Amino acid sequence: MYKDLAPGFFAAFRGGQVLGFVLVGLALLILEVVIATFRATWFDSALADLNLDTEASDEETIKKNRKKVGDLVRRMFELVAGYGLGGSAVALFGRVGGGIYTKAADVGADLVGKNLKDLREDDPNNPGTIADNVGDNVGDIAGMGADLFGSLAESTCAALVVSSTSYDLIETTDALYFPLVVTSVGIFASFLSVLCAHLFTITTDSVQAVLKWQLGISTILMTLALVPAMWLLPETFSLKQANPNDPVKEVTRWYAFGCIMFGLWSGMIIGFVTEYYTSNAYGPTLKLCEACDHGPAPNIIQGLALGYLSTIIPILCLTATIAFAFAVAGMYGVGLAALGMLGSLPVALTIDGYGPISDNAGGIAEMSYLPADIRDRTDALDAAGNTTAAVGKGFAIGSAALVGLALFGAFVTRVEGTEVDILQPTQFAGLLVGAMLPYAFSALTMTAVGDAA
Repeated sequence: MYKDLAPGFFAAFRGGQVLGFVLVGLALLILEVVIATFRATWFDSALADLNLDTEASDEETIKKNRKKVGDLVRRMFELVAGYGLGGSAVALFGRVGGGIYTKAADVGADLVGKNLKDLREDDPNNPGTIADNVGDNVGDIAGMGADLFGSLAESTCAALVVSSTSYDLIETTDALYFPLVVTSVGIFASFLSVLCAHLFTITTDSVQAVLKWQLGISTILMTLALVPAMWLLPETFSLKQANPNDPVKEVTRWYAFGCIMFGLWSGMIIGFVTEYYTSNAYGPTLKLCEACDHGPAPNIIQGLALGYLSTIIPILCLTATIAFAFAVAGMYGVGLAALGMLGSLPVALTIDGYGPISDNAGGIAEMSYLPADIRDRTDALDAAGNTTAAVGKGFAIGSAALVGLALFGAFVTRVEGTEVDILQPTQFAGLLVGAMLPYAFSALTMTAVGDAA
């Protein structure tokens, strides 16, 4: 039992904060710069070319003016949506490339050190140790950061495109940019949340609880902080439906609040469920440990079974979130739900970045021939870090599901006068091909990891 873990814990925790707050802050800042640039250059020029009759008072002319301005705003946000595409490209190369590198380095170092040479973990006599430590940074810091940056950029752009179909939001000051406000409130709530970590006593038994409480505290604080922000939206506003044959949907500001809350609290539940299935303090991992006594086959079988079981509650949370959001606010609600799930992203990335930092600290201690008790301390910190890395992956996958639907909704909303029917043969065939692609990509990446190792 080590009671002097606080300095090491806060060193790793603050390193994770750099990842979380810099990534989300820069993502929001650059998006605002992109929007401001388009608005100051292209939008103002195009608006002047419309030659709007601002003196007219008859209803028909006013209606035409609203439509012209609305079409121009939608066009601007479609151009801004390229920001989300760039985020996706970064996520693809960062996540896949970084993931292949880190796992190949990890497996390769273990094959040599443990199977062939009987060396300790991170033994300096094993050159693969360096690659393994670098891989933690490449995969769990750069790769995870790129993945969640892509989700944040895509969900924000999708919500902006859908919101531009509402004349009520366009004509209300700042309401059009409400998706950016949601992320801003999340940064504020996360900042207060990480300060609360100093209220806990850091011991071997409390490290996991401190990191878990970060998710809960940030969720509660963001729930409270979002209430005054809701007055940026009009009391009621109309949204165009994805299906052109459906009537215009009337949405209230509190329906929008409910969508964000469903996403926010679903994200917290997914994080807690992930922690339950991966932490060494709970039944699933302890049961898997017992299965290892009977050999590798029961270990693999039990591990796969636990992995499949762990998907049940997250899928139910996502289903409930999508059902509520779509019912009350259409695709705009789904986009807000995705932003809600990513609302505590600075905290999620903080506890995710904590893991590889504490892991690398153990590697440095071992390679520097520091006393054994130093490695024992870093192992105590790293035990919690393995779980928090899994929590970050839960956020990434959960938000990706909502973001994918939000992007599809943004596309369908902007396809004027065309009904997208997935039951048509061509569209349904495309669904099957799309469902196959993750397996193909997984096979290719696993093969790459095996070959490199």
